Amino acid sequence: MLNGLIDLPWWGYIVVALVFTHITIASVTIFLHRHQAHRALELHAIPSHFFRFWLWLTTGMVTKEWAAIHRKHHAKCETPEDPHSPQVLGIKKVLFEGAELYRAEAKNKETMSRYGHGTPDDWLERNLYTGRSALGIKLMLVINVLLFGPLGLTIWAVQMAWIPIWAAGVVNGLGHYIGYRNYDCNDAATNLVPWGIIIGGEELHNNHHSFATSAKLSSKWYEFDIGWMYIRILEILGLAKAKKTIPQPRFEARNVVDTQTLEAIITHRYDVMTRYMKSLRSIYAEEVEKLRASNAALADGERYQRFKRWLNRSENAQPTSDDAEMASMLSHSSRLETVHTMRQELTALWARSTASSEQLLKQLQDWCARAEASGIKQLQDFSMRLKSYAI
Repeated sequence: MLNGLIDLPWWGYIVVALVFTHITIASVTIFLHRHQAHRALELHAIPSHFFRFWLWLTTGMVTKEWAAIHRKHHAKCETPEDPHSPQVLGIKKVLFEGAELYRAEAKNKETMSRYGHGTPDDWLERNLYTGRSALGIKLMLVINVLLFGPLGLTIWAVQMAWIPIWAAGVVNGLGHYIGYRNYDCNDAATNLVPWGIIIGGEELHNNHHSFATSAKLSSKWYEFDIGWMYIRILEILGLAKAKKTIPQPRFEARNVVDTQTLEAIITHRYDVMTRYMKSLRSIYAEEVEKLRASNAALADGERYQRFKRWLNRSENAQPTSDDAEMASMLSHSSRLETVHTMRQELTALWARSTASSEQLLKQLQDWCARAEASGIKQLQDFSMRLKSYAI
């Protein structure tokens, strides 16, 4: 009895801890994130209630609070109102105090009211999951100790630390600080690794921020989203239904800019911007090095690195206080200013919600004409590539 009701070899307890924590991360990514926060899939009552119950036992997180905070993060990303942006608060703050930031934002009534709509509000939620959120964690402790004896306490401690470390710290922190980017989305979100079982697919953070309502977080052949694998299993069993996935671009041999071109470009806007940055990478590199050689302001290594980061970020992912210095640097290189300005203009095509389709089409046609008349071969080639996008 000292060892609990279940006696396992030493490695058995490690397996139990990993299985328990994996069920937790699967519950977070499938239920809280993709189902509740983004409505990317529909869930049958059976898995939905299981996930709620398991999260109550292992995290004590309240569905409404989690969904509201995450929705606000997307709406206010990389701004002072973002609950956990390392670009604003610093990487150390988010990485090591992510759980504290979550708890602080959960007390914000305006956040709950504005972003917490549509989450469960049944008797169980009001009287158990929300009303007694700490009770589940205590019950999990008792269950672990009864089943595994003193080692159950260690398993419980790992369970309690898992989400604060991996989700609140690593995903929210490193996922907006380091890593690779498939898409040039409007914030600093990155993909951490292409193949990560531990975080349930959440490591593909740049993909997610680019296509927030996609139930599938992987987009490249080498990326693996284990959360999506579980969703597909649930779909086969008739217990889930994905609403959207990341759209894959199609290309046709065309030399005309029409409404079909406009629609395709807006649909695949992040792919467009990613290809733009890749196409113009050589110009960015050449012109920045020329500026560094001729401009004393860029002689400083830190300033030089910051300028390079500026050029590779969207406007929303850099402090507005840096705008004047950025403009001053660009004014010393006409080619760099041209490709950077045209990048902003291209992004504006899908940012101007008040413009009509006819106005947007005229702007796109004008953009292509100026690109082809710019004398910059990379811009000319990209304009021809832009015309080949198809639905």
